[in-house]
Amino acid sequence: MKQLLIIGHTFPEPSTTAAGSRMMQLVELFQEENYQITFASTATFSERTENLETQNISVKSILLNDISFDDFIKELNPEIVIFDRYITEEQFGWRVSENSPNALRILDTEDLHFLRKAREEAVKKNKSVFEANLFTEIAKREIASILRCDLSLIISEYEMELLQNTFKISSEILYYLPFLVETVSENTTSFEHRHDFLAIGNLLHAPNVDSVLQLKEIWPEIKKQLPEAELHIYGAYAPQQILQLNNTKEGFIIKGWVEEVENLMKNYRVQLAPLRFGAGLKGKLLDAMRFGLPSVTTEVGVEGMCGEVQFGGSVTTSKEDFINASVKLYSEEKLWSQAQQNGFEVIKQRFQKSLFSEDFKKHIRILSLNLEKHRQENFIGQILQHHSLQSTKYLSKWIELKNTKF
Repeated sequence: MKQLLIIGHTFPEPSTTAAGSRMMQLVELFQEENYQITFASTATFSERTENLETQNISVKSILLNDISFDDFIKELNPEIVIFDRYITEEQFGWRVSENSPNALRILDTEDLHFLRKAREEAVKKNKSVFEANLFTEIAKREIASILRCDLSLIISEYEMELLQNTFKISSEILYYLPFLVETVSENTTSFEHRHDFLAIGNLLHAPNVDSVLQLKEIWPEIKKQLPEAELHIYGAYAPQQILQLNNTKEGFIIKGWVEEVENLMKNYRVQLAPLRFGAGLKGKLLDAMRFGLPSVTTEVGVEGMCGEVQFGGSVTTSKEDFINASVKLYSEEKLWSQAQQNGFEVIKQRFQKSLFSEDFKKHIRILSLNLEKHRQENFIGQILQHHSLQSTKYLSKWIELKNTKF
């Protein structure tokens, strides 16, 4: 049986992060191609880690800067290696190249980290995220990782265009693969049976923390116009600065982690997501459209999501605009119903699995059969593999030697 090795930045937590859901979608695609999958990571397990072994996936704990990985990958001898985010490629890419040189190396970017961090810095300086300085040290590292790999999976069309047009990355080593949705069910809870506002997101993630802090400022004006409504905030790993915002009297309630998103979203009337920075696609907005929950968000929130299709809610450009749109969407059933239908159309036209899965599998098969020619055409990648990874390699070996106990 063909072997696939995934080197995870963390073990996947699909119930807490969109990145976890994305990883499990990739796993499913390769299982459909009859790959035996091994998932390896330096991370520890959490109570919310997906139980991979029940899905016939081997699990392996690996060490940084340790020769034991070399023996492990030689024995496994995978046809394909997937790096979960550029950091794992930096850490293990040279070991994969040395010990499994014929393996197809794929980088799953999740989102472009340099883009997210640059925008975060712009917000801190009260600048527009669209004026963010993208030419940073993180950008150099992440793009070098993209160039070293045989293929990089990009989740957003906006990021595809950015890499090709601004950074001149060849389309031959990039592949657009968004979130994948199996089916769309329009049988959902009606307007009159839904109540209150929802905000959700992993609260270890800086854009989500910032979003909740924005809501704390915005909420009193919404509450003033809709005194019966409450705002319920869900998300794993809430820091103390978020927990202390809980105020039942104001209707601003921190609820914590929830395992089942579908039933949750079908009970709320509007989702609020005033995201000021970020990258990739926003899983919370995708889930809301799947489950018939209109959202109010920002230009950053919907980036790369809708194409020519109308978003399932309201896209705003200021706090005043956000407040007005939230009240209007919550109050007007006709507007709300149209937003819900728009969301269903976005899912149908842009994210159904059937639109992407077979083309992706075919692309991987062709690439695997023509890997040597593909690498020759990405000669810059070979140069980076030769030079920059030599420095990574010898730094790692120095650390490995330093850690050796005599």
